Amino acid sequence: MKPIAYPKGTAKSLGRSLRVYHGDHVRKVAMDSLYARFLRPGDLAFDIGAHVGDRISSFRRLGARVVALEPQPGPARALRLIHGRDPKVTLVEAACGDSEGTATLRINSANPTVSTLSGEFVDAAQDQDGWREQVWDRELTVPCTTLDALIAEHGLPAFMKIDVEGFEAQVLAGLNQTPPALSFEFTTIQRDVAEACLARLAALGPYRFNVALGESQALVFPEPVDAEAMHSHLRDLPHEANSGDVYALLSR
Repeated sequence: MKPIAYPKGTAKSLGRSLRVYHGDHVRKVAMDSLYARFLRPGDLAFDIGAHVGDRISSFRRLGARVVALEPQPGPARALRLIHGRDPKVTLVEAACGDSEGTATLRINSANPTVSTLSGEFVDAAQDQDGWREQVWDRELTVPCTTLDALIAEHGLPAFMKIDVEGFEAQVLAGLNQTPPALSFEFTTIQRDVAEACLARLAALGPYRFNVALGESQALVFPEPVDAEAMHSHLRDLPHEANSGDVYALLSR
């Protein structure tokens, strides 16, 4: 997710997130149109790295049930205020990775959208255009689960969204089943993470891929492409593309 220039202070940062991610009607319409390709009323969706819950809101507008994970205390409180009374939303204040237990969350207090479990992500951001102002100033030990454990408890989702700032490959390493569709975030400062995600999904099943750049909510390819074509596309993106989401669809 592209860094945003937030004011200092967690409360102000969360307020900014809520305005940016919940306050744009045009963005909501585009998001709903995109996710309607993958979700129908009554389907189950996972939101891994829910932040302040704009994707939860979209999934619910489409009639899906949602299991959402967010390990940061501030955003988790915001999620409880927004979605905590909805019986079709299950909120889990935890991270997700390749094993159950605990994990160290590196918190960016001024920009909580880029808090991460990945030390490599923090290292990769140093001195990179568009990232060098980012500071990860706190660490917190948080509970950690896996996609397989979530599926065992809640069922196989029709769609899962994974946005965990450089920890996407570890999340997919905790998956040994084949959901019909999912997305994972990529960044141009860590293209190797996207490559690992593509390789993992190719090993799991016959997935094909598309991509939406930034927060455009618009797929680039008219039809899904294979893993090698997606790898080439991501490799050739300019640094300024910054980030986006790769969509994986299981071929039947």
